[in-house]
Amino acid sequence: MLAKINRLKKRKDFDLVFKRGKGFKEDFLVLKMIRNNLNQTRFGFIVGGKISKKATLRNRIKRRLRELIRMKLKRIKKGFDLILIAQTGLENKDFWEIEEIINKLFSKAKII
Repeated sequence: MLAKINRLKKRKDFDLVFKRGKGFKEDFLVLKMIRNNLNQTRFGFIVGGKISKKATLRNRIKRRLRELIRMKLKRIKKGFDLILIAQTGLENKDFWEIEEIINKLFSKAKII
């Protein structure tokens, strides 16, 4: 489970990242990021209804993303707000394939 201090929760925080954030895309995952002037990096996850009508499948994708982020948290640079947006096709990937996508995405964004 990702610690509370590492989660984006408020609507205004999400809106700020979408308005002013920089975007990166890799396969079926999009990363939006912005500096947050805090000592922590915070994450938000979006898995839309286009991926699946079933909430159980959308929640499984979110759990996988959260766990992968938790495992990499010590290597990620501090002071960012990040949103990971899943796109159609990610539901067909297994845990290790998603990890490879995240590694490529983070190295492209230069936050690892």
